[in-house]
Amino acid sequence: MKKILLIILGVIIVLIIILFIKTFTYPFKKNSSTTTKEWKIVKNDSAVQRFSNGIKIATISTGELGDFDYSTFDTFKEYLKKSYPEIYKNTENYEVNKYGLVFKLKGSQPNLEPILFLSHMDVVPPGDADIKNKEENIFRPDDKVLPRVTKVAEDWDFAPFSGAVANGRIYGRGTIDMKGMLFSLMESMSNTIKSGHIPKRDIYLAFGFDEEVGGQKGAAQIANHFKKQGLKFDAVYDEGGLILEKGSVKGIDSDVAVIGCAEKGFLSAKIKVKGLGGHSSMPPTESAIGKAAVIMQRLEDDQMKPIITPLIKEFFDNIGGSMPFANRLAISNQWLLQPLLLSQLTKSNTTNALVRTTTALTMMKGSDGTNVLSPEVEFVVNFRLLPGNTVKDIKDHIAKATKGFDVEVEEIDNTREASAVSPTNTKAFKLIEAGIKEIYPTAIATPYLTVGGTDAYKYQIVSKNIYRFMPIKINNSEQQSIHSTNEYISIENYLKMIHYFEFIMKNYDK
Repeated sequence: MKKILLIILGVIIVLIIILFIKTFTYPFKKNSSTTTKEWKIVKNDSAVQRFSNGIKIATISTGELGDFDYSTFDTFKEYLKKSYPEIYKNTENYEVNKYGLVFKLKGSQPNLEPILFLSHMDVVPPGDADIKNKEENIFRPDDKVLPRVTKVAEDWDFAPFSGAVANGRIYGRGTIDMKGMLFSLMESMSNTIKSGHIPKRDIYLAFGFDEEVGGQKGAAQIANHFKKQGLKFDAVYDEGGLILEKGSVKGIDSDVAVIGCAEKGFLSAKIKVKGLGGHSSMPPTESAIGKAAVIMQRLEDDQMKPIITPLIKEFFDNIGGSMPFANRLAISNQWLLQPLLLSQLTKSNTTNALVRTTTALTMMKGSDGTNVLSPEVEFVVNFRLLPGNTVKDIKDHIAKATKGFDVEVEEIDNTREASAVSPTNTKAFKLIEAGIKEIYPTAIATPYLTVGGTDAYKYQIVSKNIYRFMPIKINNSEQQSIHSTNEYISIENYLKMIHYFEFIMKNYDK
C-alpha cells in the first residue's frame, strides 16, 4: 500500500511540474511595449456641433419589417448633404432603396479591392420615460455656459433627442449606437478629401436605415447591390466590438480592445403547448401551462454544451498573459483543465455567452382569466448560436426538449446561422491594431466573438474579411446605456474615433 501511495504521489508531483512548465512556457501574446505616442486630441467644435445636430433628428426604427415613419430619415439625408458638401461633391454617391446611402471615394488604383465602412442611421426608441422640465447649465464646446430650462426624460440627464453638449459629453439616443460612428466616418472622409490625400484603393461608406429591426430593407439590399456590381471588398468594418475600460474585464489591469471577428447566429422559436382547457374549479392533473413549464425547465436545465472555439482560444491566448496565475494555468493546460475552465466561464452571463449557444426564455402567453384553463399555452425561446453550432442542431435540441408533448414549433423573426469567422492575419486586422495604438497605445487588442447581431453579417456575400469594432473606450455603465436610458458619448471618444477612421483611410496601403 505504501508503495502505491508513493507512486500516486510521484505522479501528482510530475503532473504539477508539467502544469507549471506549460503555464510558464505557453505562448501568450505579449502586449508589446510601444514607443507610439497617444494621439493628442485636437479641439473641433464644428465637428461636435454637426454631430449634436444630427442627434436631434429622431430617426427611430420600430415595428416589424422596417415599417415605420420615414419622414425624419428624409430630414436626416438633407442634413448630411448640407453638413458635408465636400463629400457629396467629391464622391460617387447614391441611394439604395431610397434611404440606404452609399459613398465611393475613388482611389488611384481601381484594380485593388476596395474597403468598406458601415454604419446605420436608425436608432431605437428612447423609452416611455416621463417628461419634465429641468433647469440646467449647458457647457458648450466653446466653454460658454448657457443656463436654460429644457424638457428632459426621467432617468435621462438631458432629453433623448436634445443632442446636448455638456460635461464633456454629447447626450442623446444614438450617440453610441450608432450615429457616433456614422458622423465620425463622414468627418474622416471629409478630412481625407480636404487634405488632398488620394487613397490607392476605393473607399466606400454604406449606411443602412433599419438595422435595429433586422436590416432587410437597408443593409441587405445594399449588400445585394454590391454583389450585383461584382464588387469584392478587401475589408468590411462595422460595429460590434469596443475598448473596454481598465477593470471591465475581471483580472486584467488594462484596457482591452475586443475586435469582433464573428457574430453569433439567431433563432427564436414560438412553442405552442396543447392540453385540456376548462374551468379552474375542475382542473386536469396536468394543464397546458404545466406541460409548458416542464419543457421550459428542460430547455434551461439541459442547454447546449459549452465549447472553446478556435476564435475564443485566440481571445484567451491574447489576454491570458495579463491575467492572474490561476487563469493562465487553466488556459495553458486545457488538455487537462478545460472542464474546469468551462465550468468557471459558464458561471458568468458575459463569458457564458462566449462559449455556448445561449438559451433565453423571453415571452409567454396563457389564458386571460384567473379561473380559466387555456387549452393552449405558448412561449418564445431565443437561441444565440455559437459558431460551430447550426440551426439544425437547435431544431434537434428543441425536438428533444418537447418530446412526449403535443406541441407546434414555429420559427419567428430572422433565423440565421452564426457568421463565418474572419482571419486575423490580414492587413485589414493589423490596421485595426495599428489604429488602436494611435489612440490607446497600452490597450490589449484581441479578436472576439460579437454576441449581438449587426449589419456586417449581410456583407459576407461580398467579403471574407469582416471586422466589428467601434474605437471608443467605455465603462460598464456606459455599455448599459446602449438601448437604455441616458445614452451619451464623451467628446474625447468621438474625436478619437474620427482620428482612428481617418488613420485607416490614409494608411491602408502604406
